[in-house]
Amino acid sequence: MQDVEVIESPEAAAAALDPVRARLLNELVVPASAAGLAARVGIARQKVNYHLKALEAHGLVELSEERRHGGITERVLQASAASYVVSPAAVSASAADPDANTDHLSAAYLVALAGRLVREVGALARRARVTGTRLPTLAIDTEIGFRSAADRAAFADDLTAAVLDLAARYHHDDGRPHRLVVAVHPRPKEKP
Repeated sequence: MQDVEVIESPEAAAAALDPVRARLLNELVVPASAAGLAARVGIARQKVNYHLKALEAHGLVELSEERRHGGITERVLQASAASYVVSPAAVSASAADPDANTDHLSAAYLVALAGRLVREVGALARRARVTGTRLPTLAIDTEIGFRSAADRAAFADDLTAAVLDLAARYHHDDGRPHRLVVAVHPRPKEKP
């Protein structure tokens, strides 16, 4: 089971977002048969089986084991991932494009960057799984409390200068290209 799977297909996204199927995916973090799952969620086994077949057809659940009971084979399924993220590409072929937005300080630009990040890293992670290789990534996540807009602007200037300096120092035209995205946004308030 993967930690996170990025869903690219509109059909797989629709299957995963169906309320009953989403509940079954959540339950299948622990492997279960249709009968066992039906008992846990309080839905008829035939209905659970129907939804499991749809999830399996899109690769969202996979066979964990088969158990023989007399002449009957019980299929035990498990979610293909502990959690899922739907790529913007699954919603629309014309997913937000950061290159189409000239305002690099806008929320729309940041959302488009995040969408591209999900699409690209999802595809690279899938390819790495297929080839059995490790995907080299780096992520930094921190929190900063700015006292004023002037502090935030000064930080942005300093950060930009530092990143441009590092990029100039380590960039080589004949090197393997990597994408660097730095994002800053207000942290949402916690819900009470």
